[in-house]
Amino acid sequence: MHPKTRRLVCSAFLALWIGPALAADTTPAATPSDSLGEARTLIAARNWSGAVQALRRVNEPRSADWNNLLGYSLRKMSPPDLDSAERHYTDALRIDPQHRGALEYSGELYLMKGDLARAEQRLTALDKACFLPCEEFTDLKKAVQAYKANGNRYVTGR
Repeated sequence: MHPKTRRLVCSAFLALWIGPALAADTTPAATPSDSLGEARTLIAARNWSGAVQALRRVNEPRSADWNNLLGYSLRKMSPPDLDSAERHYTDALRIDPQHRGALEYSGELYLMKGDLARAEQRLTALDKACFLPCEEFTDLKKAVQAYKANGNRYVTGR
């Protein structure tokens, strides 16, 4: 059996067996043991500076999710802090090289910086990290396509 076919068959089995998975940063807002719940709630409300403050209070630099959410919030702020966001995405991927949220969002960050090659590297990494087509892969692929269709310029509003 071809490796891609085998991967799809195994992925389909796993998807049926374990059920749908949530994206890394779409976990429901707050559960009693979720230290990132407040930040997720603020992110859902698009309160970027509040999310950054909440994440800094939690201070879990060894957590890939914490780094990803902090990078995301820093990137979404106005004005965005792209250098700090990139550092946090890099840390998230150092902790978990297949972190789908960090792969997607760092790819978008690279598009914002005009670095299509690195964004496409992230897209390739997401293709390998996702068992089946996943939301993060689909979203980054659309962002890359929009970037190219817009004359290699980042399209805001995502």
